[in-house]
Amino acid sequence: MTRSWVPGADESLFGLDNLPYGVFSRQGEAPRVGVRVGDHVLDLAPVLDDEVFAAPSLNPFLARGRTAWQETRARLQAILAAEAGGNRAAVEPHLVPLDQVTMHLPVEVADYVDFYASLEHASNLGRIFRPDEEPLKPNWRHLPVGYHGRAGTVVVSGTPIRRPCGQRMPGPSFGPSVRLDIEAELGYVVGAPTRLGERAGAFDDHVFGVTLVNDWSARDIQAWEYVPLGPFLGKSFATSISPWITPLEALRPARVAGREQDPAPLDYLRRDAPWGLDLTLRVELNGETISTPSYRDMYWTPDQMLAHMTVNGASLRTGDLFASGTISSEGAFGSLIEVTWNGAEPIKLADGTTRSFLEDGDTVTISAVAPGGIALGAVTGRITPAT
Repeated sequence: MTRSWVPGADESLFGLDNLPYGVFSRQGEAPRVGVRVGDHVLDLAPVLDDEVFAAPSLNPFLARGRTAWQETRARLQAILAAEAGGNRAAVEPHLVPLDQVTMHLPVEVADYVDFYASLEHASNLGRIFRPDEEPLKPNWRHLPVGYHGRAGTVVVSGTPIRRPCGQRMPGPSFGPSVRLDIEAELGYVVGAPTRLGERAGAFDDHVFGVTLVNDWSARDIQAWEYVPLGPFLGKSFATSISPWITPLEALRPARVAGREQDPAPLDYLRRDAPWGLDLTLRVELNGETISTPSYRDMYWTPDQMLAHMTVNGASLRTGDLFASGTISSEGAFGSLIEVTWNGAEPIKLADGTTRSFLEDGDTVTISAVAPGGIALGAVTGRITPAT
């Protein structure tokens, strides 16, 4: 572990081996880019003397590409390292305590794509909804199934989530969703774009980093509308992401080969690098842990998702976000529909209440840790009543 002179950084999960990026502001000031170090945010524009970090999103920095990402990270680690204590007098005035800042959406989301990459999650939902059929559809083991979501409703952690209305099952009837759910996911943020008609190159040449995602889902609306074209209003009302984007470079200790795939995928989906990630998530409902799924068990890896998403020539744009789909593993699930088996087995909370799906006032927090003493920034949302 690289040690830092920043107070408390070495004892936290946000030391120099992490350094996630976000957009912050203090009262009366414009939003700008910072890096988290322990329980502080480092204001980058004055420290690095670079106006790209005075922007209200990470997009201008992300567009610079992988070499710039690596050089900036190395420079920050050098400035903040314990042996660089001589820089402390100049840098320390630009460290802002976290409790003095407001965090904002870290990127201007260009496009949002959500995948369905967990074998356990896809199998569980198949058993719930199609008990007399094979759990997986015939195409599932041949390609990363996904859908194109609504970028304009991606919101930063802490944004209240209004209960959506729509046509719902049974019926149809119209009204507020009564089967409001979560989906604990990992999101990937694209920096370097591609031109229309060309495929993406190496995964880490295009993808800057990761963020935790909660893809809120209205299961009763979704169940009525998803045939034959897939998710629409049951998903598009809100997707929450963490305010912190963890660079891929920080996750090197977490990289694993990825789950064995049978049958072998087509050539364009064959893995040429270990892009599985050893992450353990924690899902909390009103402060109580209800599940701890593992990401390393995901069937499709993010390099395969990127390859499939662009194989037809679809272009990437700086700020694109694509997510893994619900992260579920053996015995640990990333959605309430699995935890409660579609409401048939409600969970009992410490206060004596039970839940099948979310109620107004409920707060959900998703966090994650990786080997090497790395934490991802948490994503939180509170349910407010429909209007």
